[in-house]
Amino acid sequence: MWCIGNLNGQYIARMEAVLDFYNREVEPGVVRLAFDERPCQLLGDIVEPLAMKPGKAKRTDSEYEKKGTCNILLAYNIDAGKRYLEVSKCRKKADFARFWDNLVATEFEQVKRIDVLLDNLNTHEASSFYEHLPVQKADELRRKINFIYTPKKGSWLNVSEIEFAALCKQCLEGRRIGTLEQLDEQAQAWSNSRNAKGIVIKWTFTKGQARKKFKRQYDELLKNKSID
Repeated sequence: MWCIGNLNGQYIARMEAVLDFYNREVEPGVVRLAFDERPCQLLGDIVEPLAMKPGKAKRTDSEYEKKGTCNILLAYNIDAGKRYLEVSKCRKKADFARFWDNLVATEFEQVKRIDVLLDNLNTHEASSFYEHLPVQKADELRRKINFIYTPKKGSWLNVSEIEFAALCKQCLEGRRIGTLEQLDEQAQAWSNSRNAKGIVIKWTFTKGQARKKFKRQYDELLKNKSID
């Protein structure tokens, strides 16, 4: 269940900007991406699991060892239905900057503009580029990437949340992954499989539907509206 948050003027303004982002026509030379990142707990086995046998599932002991945490960064290409994924040791500005530097260099070097939908985490700013990349590279990324922010407590508006839900359910849930390298291997295999299958998420919720669904909140704003 999503937490919608307080639908004040700022929330509604950002929500409508996000819905415009989803429902606009494809523009030549412009890429639309939805981005998010999640921490992930690494867990190792204390007792070696019993291997799978015909008619029997792999059996693991109830005890496990915490191996620290890492971070999964994921961008979903709304127009192409493609995922780009990276696993990092930390969730810091340097990791955010490196992800976008690598992604632009490998996938979008010739693109005119990249519109990126993301949340309000304090690392999710162009300042991360300037603090961790050469100034010329940071300037190039800042001019190419246009950040569009969801409202606070507006994660339900970010389609990358759906991708993370699928990643957890299809790849990570109920499994023990003890190293960053193993997590990267498994997560990349999941991403490559979905890309190969051409799995596309179609966002259908529109600005018009939002105005109907949240009519009471819109009306409350109008009660306080004054015209000079």
